[in-house]
Amino acid sequence: MSEFTLWDILRNLLLATRWTIVLSLVSFVGGSLVGALLLLLRIGYNKAGRVFARGYIELFQGTPLLMQLFLAFFGLGLFGIDVPAWLAAGLALILWTAAFLAEIWRGCVEAIAKGQWEASSSLGMGYIQQMRYVILPQALKIAVPPTVGFSVQVVKGTALTSIIGFVELSKAGTVVTNATFEPFTVYGLVALIYFCLCWPLSKSSQILERKLNVAHRNH
Repeated sequence: MSEFTLWDILRNLLLATRWTIVLSLVSFVGGSLVGALLLLLRIGYNKAGRVFARGYIELFQGTPLLMQLFLAFFGLGLFGIDVPAWLAAGLALILWTAAFLAEIWRGCVEAIAKGQWEASSSLGMGYIQQMRYVILPQALKIAVPPTVGFSVQVVKGTALTSIIGFVELSKAGTVVTNATFEPFTVYGLVALIYFCLCWPLSKSSQILERKLNVAHRNH
């Protein structure tokens, strides 16, 4: 008979959930900053910048996140650099998130009518001014729903960090299961917690998308 009560199991999982939330926030914020830079390079006039951004995006979108985590954790170890699991997890998720956000935002920028570029150019605006005052404010409205929707993938992506030893919700589920021998109860609660984290984000994305479509039709 297990000495762990249901509350003991849930309490340990909730404690680990804090790290899932922190890692998700760090990954999303860091990925947004790197993704914004990639976006500017991807749609800019500098050919080398466009080639670099495109190669970066294709590399991180075309390879499994699990492999990227392994490389971040074990790769630097080949050069004698000891990388903590939390640092490797954060770095890999930031770089992975940036690639997807940059591509999402590029699609939103390209959705802006060409006439907006031409009109702003006729007013004597430079590229930076066009982006700042005309293009990005309009693209931002389009980008909000898919960006919020992608945050769900970031939260679920944190589960893979357990493979390199980072103790988040998924890893804690394995540890608690080994201690209690109650896998159905433990992983049932893990799934429920993930649902509670992801469902509000997914629902928010759907609501924002509907509001955007209504506003666009009314306009």
